[in-house]
Amino acid sequence: MSAQILIVDDDPVQRRLLEAAVERLGHTPRSCDGGAAALDAVENAGTAPFDAMLLDLVMPDIDGLTVMRSMRERDVNIPVIVLTAQGGIDVVITAMRAGAFDFLVKPVSPERLATALDAALKVNSKRVSSGDHDGASAVRNMVAGSEAMDRVKTLMRKAAATDIPVLIEGESGVGKELIARAIQADSPRKNKPFVVVNCGAIPENLIESILFGHEKGAFTGATEKHTGKFVEANGGTLFLDEIGELPLDAQVKLLRAIQEGEIEPVGAKTPKKVNIRIISATNRDLIAAIKEGRFREDLFYRLNVFPIMVPPLRQRVSDIPQLVHHFIEMYRREEPAFRARGISPRALSLLQAHDWPGNIRQLQNAVFRAMVLCEGNMLGEEDFPQISAQVHGIDPKELEGAEKEPTAEESASPRRAELDNVPSASAGDWIEPAGSWGTVRLLDEDGNVRPLVELECEAIAFAIDHYGGQMSEVARRLGIGRSTLYRKLKEYNLGDTGVAAE
Repeated sequence: MSAQILIVDDDPVQRRLLEAAVERLGHTPRSCDGGAAALDAVENAGTAPFDAMLLDLVMPDIDGLTVMRSMRERDVNIPVIVLTAQGGIDVVITAMRAGAFDFLVKPVSPERLATALDAALKVNSKRVSSGDHDGASAVRNMVAGSEAMDRVKTLMRKAAATDIPVLIEGESGVGKELIARAIQADSPRKNKPFVVVNCGAIPENLIESILFGHEKGAFTGATEKHTGKFVEANGGTLFLDEIGELPLDAQVKLLRAIQEGEIEPVGAKTPKKVNIRIISATNRDLIAAIKEGRFREDLFYRLNVFPIMVPPLRQRVSDIPQLVHHFIEMYRREEPAFRARGISPRALSLLQAHDWPGNIRQLQNAVFRAMVLCEGNMLGEEDFPQISAQVHGIDPKELEGAEKEPTAEESASPRRAELDNVPSASAGDWIEPAGSWGTVRLLDEDGNVRPLVELECEAIAFAIDHYGGQMSEVARRLGIGRSTLYRKLKEYNLGDTGVAAE
């Protein structure tokens, strides 16, 4: 698997030698000529962090030891292989205490470099996959830069500082488990177990056994003792995903376990004390479930001590470019055969125009499919045929002719002439196109600009009437996806009057 290796050395000859050696090992090198440049590189790595660093100890601006200390202060946790011309034991000990993963004496042999890099990359891969990294880095490195997600990150950091029960709310696919793991990684329990329970996937007759465990022979089929998820998470965090799916009988037992801090395995004679932190998540409206008698109110208040609402992807469109580049880099590392290294502006605009009902999970799947389809170095609109069809409301193949000049017949038509002769309007005017186009007024009776929602509502209603209820054409002309159009119909209570069958 190709990895990103940062080479830091003030000697240009050494840098070139190391770059060549790293490339021969199948990895991608990036070089810096000093400690200050290295710290800038790791700080601004964004969605493509480095997998390992080759660091010279002696440099004129900032030495290697200071670089490692600064990385630790900035919560940058990647394995560092130290390079030096001096191989004394005191130097080795000092470097290791500063956080070095390995120590190589110049000139470095290709075999020794290969061994050290291989070990460092394996450790880094295990650390990332297990979530065993410091929490500040986990929260900060989340791929999200929108204002909405900045608020979520602030709540995450505050939640991680205590053992307060957290309820994460949001639609399916927004990354609720990722947020729970980041909170755990930023908490004093970061080196303890993180146990996930999908409450919606457990058979109802096995819920109590899976959560609290059972003794051997406690029921038919219990051929051996089972500890249960609460005991597995003892000392750490228990993440109860889709908590709204838990049956009422199990809710009673869960409430007691949280209140008393102890559980009673099926068939056991005495209860067991447990010390766990509860983080739960749901895509349901639990308040409505309480009113309908499907969720216990007392349990809700036990779980909802510190709520975190995660906005859907359609409400943080500015995060899409970061997420797309993150997924491209991730899949490129996993499968070197993928050719794509980026995405075209038109394709990115297409993705930002989509509603993403499946949120980040759907976006990730779309990028993966595009990586498989792509035959060039950049993902294009043609690599997202399904998204294109939904956004434009037509077959993606038809998009090729969407920007063509009108034919002679079209140019000669009365309707084309009417379109071409429409005068432009200034910001303070009424927009009054010719003929039977209708009007949209920008100012109210007091001379103030009307609210955008009113203008949008009128524009949508007019477009539906103008195009005879053909929703595909309406969506395409308005420059929005069909799913967005239908959502706005519902928001503005426009109903389906005039909508033609398609």
